[in-house]
Amino acid sequence: MVLYLNEEDVKNILSIDDALLEIEKLFSTQSQSNDIINHPRERLKNKKTMFHYMAASLPYLGYMGYKAYVSSKNGFTFRVFLHEIETGELLSIMDANYMGMIRTGAVSGVAAKYMSKKSSKTAAVFGTGFQAEGQLLALSKVRDLEKVKIYSRKKENRESFSESISAFVNAEIKSVNSTEEAIDNADIVITCTTSKEPVFDGENLEKGIHISAIGGNFLFKSEIDEKTITKSSIIVVEDIEQSKLEAGEFLQLIDRGRIYWDQFVELKDIVSQKVNARESEDDITLFKSIGIAIEDVAIASHIYKIAKENKIGKNIDIYS
Repeated sequence: MVLYLNEEDVKNILSIDDALLEIEKLFSTQSQSNDIINHPRERLKNKKTMFHYMAASLPYLGYMGYKAYVSSKNGFTFRVFLHEIETGELLSIMDANYMGMIRTGAVSGVAAKYMSKKSSKTAAVFGTGFQAEGQLLALSKVRDLEKVKIYSRKKENRESFSESISAFVNAEIKSVNSTEEAIDNADIVITCTTSKEPVFDGENLEKGIHISAIGGNFLFKSEIDEKTITKSSIIVVEDIEQSKLEAGEFLQLIDRGRIYWDQFVELKDIVSQKVNARESEDDITLFKSIGIAIEDVAIASHIYKIAKENKIGKNIDIYS
């Protein structure tokens, strides 16, 4: 029997607190283990749709699996397929739209815990879509935020999002009218947009700021500019090899010799503190997230165990 978990099942199980714990444990374990496998995302492009898939194996949890999704004019539909490592048995199929939002937020939250100043009080968020919610939920758990500034191109979107997120984040939420106002005096900047162009001018970044860029995982997308990247004292990614395929912000600078891949640090080495994220309060730190499969399998494993313990979901006989 295969356990099917729909979106509501996942929402009832997965909390941002648990996601933060699982993601931190994942990267801490990865820093000490050579048997965790991450298979970068592959894409099959058709005329009107695109099929995406990415896989991972986490022996420390006993699970392997993959996430598959289709993008079309109707949006995205995500699902994770979880297998038991020893037997290869398919254990669960679970809807993963909400899961993906929470896991993406948790990854940025873990990065911010180790990379931003502990005294950080003010955050700026660029983007008001689905992912922005997870980013703020996670950030509010790792830093004692007092003020959050929200910016997007459409005033009605930023005002609507500011109102809705205020119910979940214990801080002053303010819709702002310009990118300059957003990053002014900010301790942490989060970009979660679909922009192909930089969303703010890195020249205006102040000392000590932490940037988390999570919106783009295509080579033609670039939420942050050259100045932001070159001003950063450290650049952290989840996986260097997958970043070479998807982190569009860095490609042109690499080609021009402005930065080099051997400068990059992986998140596992920050979480394990093999590498210090900042040497001083004035350092500018940059985390670029593209989303990798080990994160999905780690979170899906947690959801599956809770679902089994509490008899949540629907058992489907696919073998008879």
